[in-house]
Amino acid sequence: MFVFQHSLCHAIIYTNDWAIRVRGDLQSVNRIADKYGFTNMGQIGELKRYYRFCHHKTANRSSVSNKEVTVEWLQQQVVLRRVKRDSRAGRIFSLDVPLFAPQHCSDESMGCQPRMNIAAAWRRGHTGKGVVVSVLDDGIEREHPDLKPNYDPLASYDVSGQDQDPSPNYSDNAENYHGTQCAGMVAAAKSSHCTVGVSFHARIGGIRMLDGDVTDIVEAQSLSFRPQYIDIYSASWGPEDDGATLEGPGPLAHLALQNGIKTVRGRRWGRGMFVGFGSFLDHCSCDGYSNSIYTISISSSTRRGSQPDYLEQCTSTLATAYTGMETVRAVVLCFQLNCPSVVLFVPLAVSIL
Repeated sequence: MFVFQHSLCHAIIYTNDWAIRVRGDLQSVNRIADKYGFTNMGQIGELKRYYRFCHHKTANRSSVSNKEVTVEWLQQQVVLRRVKRDSRAGRIFSLDVPLFAPQHCSDESMGCQPRMNIAAAWRRGHTGKGVVVSVLDDGIEREHPDLKPNYDPLASYDVSGQDQDPSPNYSDNAENYHGTQCAGMVAAAKSSHCTVGVSFHARIGGIRMLDGDVTDIVEAQSLSFRPQYIDIYSASWGPEDDGATLEGPGPLAHLALQNGIKTVRGRRWGRGMFVGFGSFLDHCSCDGYSNSIYTISISSSTRRGSQPDYLEQCTSTLATAYTGMETVRAVVLCFQLNCPSVVLFVPLAVSIL
C-alpha cells in the first residue's frame, strides 16, 4: 500500500470515482463501463489506457477485475489531504494602492546575502520569454490586471470543475488566493500596477485542483496536463505536515510524473517543482513529492542566508530560495484586501529556472 498513515483521526473517505486500466480500444472500455453500471468519464490526463470511471452505487471491484480479462488494474479513489504551503509568518499586507517593492531579494537593497542577481539577469535579457509555467493550486485569477497580459489558456484547466476556467472560488469562507499569489510571483506583467514577476515575460497558466476533493486521479490529471506544451509545473502544496504522515504520489500521480519526464525528453524543462516545507522537525523526505526523483525540491532561506526555524533537512532538497519572511514585506496578488502572505520561494525558484 503506497500511503502509510499513522494518524487515526483521519478516516479514509471513499469516492464514487474509480481508476481503471484497460487493454483495448475505446469501444471496449465503454462496453465494460456499461456492463457494470459505470460511467466512463474519459482518459486520465495523458495516461494512455487509464480511464476514470464513476459509479453512483456500490461497485464490486472483484466482479470487474475477475470477469474481464482486458482489465489490468482497478482502484477505487479515496480523498487525499493536501495542504497549501503557506508562510508561517502570517503577515498581512493590503494591495489597495499601486506600488512596487523589491520583494525578490534581487540586490543588496533588501539586505539579502548572497543576492540572487535577478535585476542583473533582467538587464541581460533573461525575462522568461518563451517559457510556459503552470501553477497547480486552488486556481488563478486569469482576469487579474497583473496576470492578464501573460495569461495562457492553453496552460490552464479546472480539474476540480472539469472545465476550461481555472478561476478560484471566491465564495464565502473560500480562501483561494494561494494560486494567484504564486502565479504573480512568477509572471506578473511588467506593466503591473503593484508588483512584477521575476519572469515577467513568461506565459502563466493555472490548474485548479486543490479546491475540492483531491484524489490520485485529480493529481495525475493535473500533473499530466499538456506536458508537450508546459515547460514547468509549480506546486506549493503537499501531504499533511504533522510529524506523523508518510505520504507521496499515488500510482497514477507517480506515473504522470514519470511520463512527463519521458514525454519532454529533449525539451528544456518539463519538471515539477515541489516545495520542501516543515514544522515538526521530522524529515522532509517524509513528503514523497519533494522526495521524488521526478521533481525538483525547493527549500527556503531567510534574507540573511540562515535557516528558518521550521526548516526540515533531507538529501532530496536540490535548491534554496529566499522565503521573504522575517521583516521583509511581500507584495502579493489578491482581489481580497487582507490576504496573508504565502510562501513564495517555490514560485521564485520556478522563475529563476
